[in-house]
Amino acid sequence: MYSILLSAGWPIWPLLIISIIGLAIVIERAWYLRQLHIFPKGSLETVFGLTNTIYQKKTVSESEISAIGQLSPVGSLFACILREKASSSSADSALEELQASAQSTWLKLDRYLGILATIATVAPLLGLFGTVVGMIEIFGSQGVGSPQQLAHGISIALYNTAFGLLIAIPALAAWRGLRAMANQRQHECEEFTRQLFKKLYPHTADTK
Repeated sequence: MYSILLSAGWPIWPLLIISIIGLAIVIERAWYLRQLHIFPKGSLETVFGLTNTIYQKKTVSESEISAIGQLSPVGSLFACILREKASSSSADSALEELQASAQSTWLKLDRYLGILATIATVAPLLGLFGTVVGMIEIFGSQGVGSPQQLAHGISIALYNTAFGLLIAIPALAAWRGLRAMANQRQHECEEFTRQLFKKLYPHTADTK
């Protein structure tokens, strides 16, 4: 493998760097976006339990609501609506705070996906750049008739093209898969939050 990298010349190193970054993002996001991580076992039951307590106009402490916010990466969204209801905020005020909290929550779910999409886009261009460098090796130097120089230039061109595609194709597939996972987690979170809102503010129309 190391000999292949040497044969591909220096343009292969940027490709190698972004491939490592892309792989790290894929592993981290695949772990982060697991349903069990976003909604740990028993967390939704805990939220509904506290919701029932508030709905029955019983007192809940700030520490109990804060604990909800620490249950999962989206716990702050649930804690927000519970805190608003516990403080007797109106439905409109609660909805406004909920929307603000939702924006920061969605950013957590989408984190690094833009970088992965950029890698999928840039990798073929870096491969093309390596191909151009290989062509320059062939035609831009003296002694163009040398078979060794010709073979070296062609190897740089082909290796970089192949590596660029080898990185871009899995990166694009991974981005699409992780994008779908993030959208699914967001949809699940929105549905659960809508149920909480209807429970705490039964006379308010469904939120969007």
